[in-house]
Amino acid sequence: MGNDTVSLTSGQYCGFKIDGEQFAISVEDVQEVIKPQPITAIPLAQNEIRGLINLRGQIVTCLSLKVLFGKTDQLDREYMNIIVKGKDGLFALLVDEVTDIIDIDKSQLESTPSTISHHLKKYVSSVYKKRNGLVILLNVKNLIELKKEMDL
Repeated sequence: MGNDTVSLTSGQYCGFKIDGEQFAISVEDVQEVIKPQPITAIPLAQNEIRGLINLRGQIVTCLSLKVLFGKTDQLDREYMNIIVKGKDGLFALLVDEVTDIIDIDKSQLESTPSTISHHLKKYVSSVYKKRNGLVILLNVKNLIELKKEMDL
């Protein structure tokens, strides 16, 4: 049973950039990728919750990964939405750009380096070294769990 978790870390990943850094999440977690949508602000929401969008009649919570990772963010910049499904509904992860689909074998993954920012560490599942740099693989469940904190 312990190997089930490891086998889930191999496969295809959706690559994206935030402030020039390369990240990826499993394509199994991605419902779709969409361009910017009109965002309705939520009063008194956590800073990383940018608001809500209407995606073909479904309400989607927008989460700024820049803010979540301890960086500043303005919505007047170019960005993309990666739509992911959580047990509490859909979330739009706001990222600078979606890059490519990456095929990764689990034997190529490495554990999280101790040098990764403390803002980021709890969201990282592992890292992958490409020829042109490091790709940080994120755990989507950990990214969208903060909705529970908001409900308190």
